[in-house]
Amino acid sequence: MNDPDRRPLPVRIFRLYYDGFREMTLGRTLWAIILIKLFLIFVVLRLLFFPAALGGRSAEQRGEIVRETLVNAK
Repeated sequence: MNDPDRRPLPVRIFRLYYDGFREMTLGRTLWAIILIKLFLIFVVLRLLFFPAALGGRSAEQRGEIVRETLVNAK
């Protein structure tokens, strides 16, 4: 079972990515930039441009708003 070709496929796939990320030099910097961009896109922009329309309402009020929105949507 020590032969690398005999390992199960998920283990071989994991080892491929694990070894690849471990040996990166420039790639780590690029991944850091990608993660920062994703954070800005999904967290900061969401907070600025998509306010919580249902925040501070009871469960019944939220249900009513969602129902009305779905019924009136075309």
